[in-house]
Amino acid sequence: MNDNLQNYAREELKKGLSQCTKAEQRMFKLGYAPFKEGEPVEERLEKYPINKVVDLMSVEKLDHAMQLVQRTLDKKEQPWNSKT
Repeated sequence: MNDNLQNYAREELKKGLSQCTKAEQRMFKLGYAPFKEGEPVEERLEKYPINKVVDLMSVEKLDHAMQLVQRTLDKKEQPWNSKT
């Protein structure tokens, strides 16, 4: 993936994640935040803001992460999920 595509993917991820709840962002961090062996989970979750997690992600994980966030947002838009 060239640099322009990487930058685009990261920006789109950040936009999508900004529409996610704190709980959804927490799940994203659990899957994608860098960590050291033996580091407590809560410490890892608080160490990086969500946008920093996206910035630090490897290129290989971008496509899967984008699909995950898009599915999450799509589920929120389903009529059976509406709050009205």
